[in-house]
Amino acid sequence: MSTGTFSVTLRVWRQPGPGQPGSFHDYAAHGVNPDMSFLEMLDVVNDELTVKGGEPIAFAHDCREGICGTCSLTIDGKPHGPRHGVATCQTYMRDYREGDVIVIEPFRARAFPVIKDLVTDRSAFDRIQQAGGFITARTGSAPEANASPIAKGVADLAMDAAQCIGCGACVAACKNSSAMLFVAAKVSHLGLLPQGQPERERRVLAMVKTMDEAGFGGCTNQFECTAACPKVISYDFIARMNRDYTKAIFKSAFKSAPSGGGEG
Repeated sequence: MSTGTFSVTLRVWRQPGPGQPGSFHDYAAHGVNPDMSFLEMLDVVNDELTVKGGEPIAFAHDCREGICGTCSLTIDGKPHGPRHGVATCQTYMRDYREGDVIVIEPFRARAFPVIKDLVTDRSAFDRIQQAGGFITARTGSAPEANASPIAKGVADLAMDAAQCIGCGACVAACKNSSAMLFVAAKVSHLGLLPQGQPERERRVLAMVKTMDEAGFGGCTNQFECTAACPKVISYDFIARMNRDYTKAIFKSAFKSAPSGGGEG
């Protein structure tokens, strides 16, 4: 151990394809440097597997800077691992010690089916975003920054919601596999800004409807979502979205029906 490296055992979920049976397999990771990120350690293990003619472990990643939300591992039962407020790619091997057994599995949710090994299909989030997470009003070129005055408190709150990277940790942490925190962040981000007001009601109705159709569970307000979120999105946004949704449902129920031809 003079080099400062150590060895751990990885207990990894392996599944060859969607709908196929999977199981845990053990792999030894030797010469682990504590300054390695968790994904770098997996890269080294995969290199060794490839050299030996084995099938490398499939896992999702992209930016490796905690920005894109692609990395999606459940490590020792916790989405993204032991640290608070970081993604899997920001988890480092300094959190582990010689001889540790690390259990690695994909995010578990009916709406996130496994594609292979640790990779899941999270396109349900894309469909929710496509249902209303946008503004359709034509605004031309970028407006001058101060053309639409926004109170600092409102702007800060909108930015807090906009931090959501859509990784799905909130779903994986929730016992009901609820996507309420994700949807609430996307609804609140635009709902707080003046540009988002014309479609505010249609947006929340469409996004909640798409969320329900995707098979996500209901929220029971135990806040595992915020605890697991790498951006620590507040559960207060769920209450904000529920208020918007209730208002939109109420107003839609009292909208006048199109007039039709009556009897003469």
